[in-house]
Amino acid sequence: MNKMTLQQIISEQVKAAIKKLYNADLESVELQGTRKEFEGDITVVVFPMLRVVKGNPVQIGEAIGAYLVENVEDITSFNVVKGFLNLVIADSYYLKFFKDVKDKENYGFVNPKEGDKAVMVEYSSPNTNKPLHLGHVRNNLLGYAVAEIIKASGKRVYKTQIINDRGIHICKSMVAWQKFGNEETPQSTGLKGDKLVGNYYVKFDKEYKNQIATLVDEGKSEEEAKKEAPILIEAQEMLRKWEAGDTEVVDLWKTMNNWVYDGFEQTYKALGVDFDSYYYESNTYLLGKDNIEEGLAKGVFFKKDDGSVWCDLTDEGLDEKLVLRSDGTAVYMTQDIGTAIQRVKDNPDIGGMIYTVGNEQDYHFKVLFLILKKLGYDWSDNLHHLSYGMVDLPSGKMKSREGTVVDADDLIVEMTETAGEISKELGKLDGYSEEEKNNVYNTIGLGALKYFILKVDPKKRILFDPAESVDFQGNTGPFIQYTYARIQAILRKADFNWKEEVSNIALTSREKELLKLLEVYPEIIQNAAKDLSPAVIANYTYDLVKAYNSFFQNVSIFGADSDAEKIFRVQLSGAVGETIKSAFGLLGISVPERM
Repeated sequence: MNKMTLQQIISEQVKAAIKKLYNADLESVELQGTRKEFEGDITVVVFPMLRVVKGNPVQIGEAIGAYLVENVEDITSFNVVKGFLNLVIADSYYLKFFKDVKDKENYGFVNPKEGDKAVMVEYSSPNTNKPLHLGHVRNNLLGYAVAEIIKASGKRVYKTQIINDRGIHICKSMVAWQKFGNEETPQSTGLKGDKLVGNYYVKFDKEYKNQIATLVDEGKSEEEAKKEAPILIEAQEMLRKWEAGDTEVVDLWKTMNNWVYDGFEQTYKALGVDFDSYYYESNTYLLGKDNIEEGLAKGVFFKKDDGSVWCDLTDEGLDEKLVLRSDGTAVYMTQDIGTAIQRVKDNPDIGGMIYTVGNEQDYHFKVLFLILKKLGYDWSDNLHHLSYGMVDLPSGKMKSREGTVVDADDLIVEMTETAGEISKELGKLDGYSEEEKNNVYNTIGLGALKYFILKVDPKKRILFDPAESVDFQGNTGPFIQYTYARIQAILRKADFNWKEEVSNIALTSREKELLKLLEVYPEIIQNAAKDLSPAVIANYTYDLVKAYNSFFQNVSIFGADSDAEKIFRVQLSGAVGETIKSAFGLLGISVPERM
């Protein structure tokens, strides 16, 4: 019997009590965890019942409590505080629950059912003219964690991204490389490919600004100078050649993009994220035009006098949206419509999609989802924009054109170094070899970065402070990792058979608190999946760790009064450790065995 079942039993019995005692019908029963200052485990909230039962809430609570103790085996006693009926659940209930789950592999995870639809999660989706930066880090961590959580909740998941590998931005890097590159390559410079190409994007911008200044000095207006700068005209000409399939331009484009893809892969590996499939804008940018024709025939779209095609969303509180220009060329919306439809063609079992994209695109996705719904796709009801806020650093906002962006690779290195400095100060890794230390520093540094970003509701903006994130105290990744390592030390110290079954032990309040937290883990996974929020998992893990540290400080494990208690406490520690590892795994965070 798990907690949900017990809650359902209590709800049904409360309804039965109201029927029997007051001849009234309750539609629903509000249950919550009992507050720490009162005795009890589950609380029935009496106040909402006053709509159907007239009387004093304390007396009603007393009457229901007496009925429940008589009719529900696992309820041993109760107390009423104002309009709250606090129920005490028998130790035997929690011990039985623990016996059922303590050795269960992947406790809390649900396997997908035969025939269930899959979910596609899109994240990362970078441009090929620059390396990944801090904003991409939040995007990747969010998308990956949400995909893992949804998978654990019982759905099949496809992880994907669309790489923005075409357009004027990549042509700018290509022109600058041709002009200033002297044929250099990632191999000849020792630079990662994405860094090398990113440097040329910055060089283009510098040269562009110089040319604008020169033209202004020669008497041109700022606007004229921006349009007439020779280097920009070269980039525009290169884009035209690319679209016309010019062999030389296409070959250079492939070469430079491949440098970037190699660089991205190294960053993804370092960050610990992966993908099942890749879509490239160079393949998808022509998609969607056929769908617009279909939509015109169905009356979803309309043509204006100039030949441009629009979707009228005024009835939905939005405006008219352009989907095809008058010259027949596509806009971003057209491609996104076509790409969504193509993805379902490629994976016919997809029943929904999640787009991990910053909140500046909120309006775009509202429109996209509405258009796909109007086009009649049944999966359009299950489209979600996982919208997230910016990441700021104490030093201010980042600008990639000026080369002041916070590079993802540099950030990972900085986090590892910060973890190393703090660990050395605390003397936590004395006696480790250099290699062991570096591995642990990397685990702590990445754990700190990921946890700091994922513990915040995705919609909120973050001020990311690397030093604060690597604190070994408080709501941080290293604090939780340290607790896991402490538990592993306890398991290593237990020089007796702690796997054997024990029963009939009296639980301390702190043991019971831990068991209640372990019991809700499956529900936490489902809630995090429903809300698309890794923060639900992160904050649950912190609560579990706080409760474990309170248990560790107040209840003697190896000095227990009986062997049965000693065995149980080691088992309980092991189960908490496994749950920390499991929850952190959903967030893409590793845990060190020693620390």
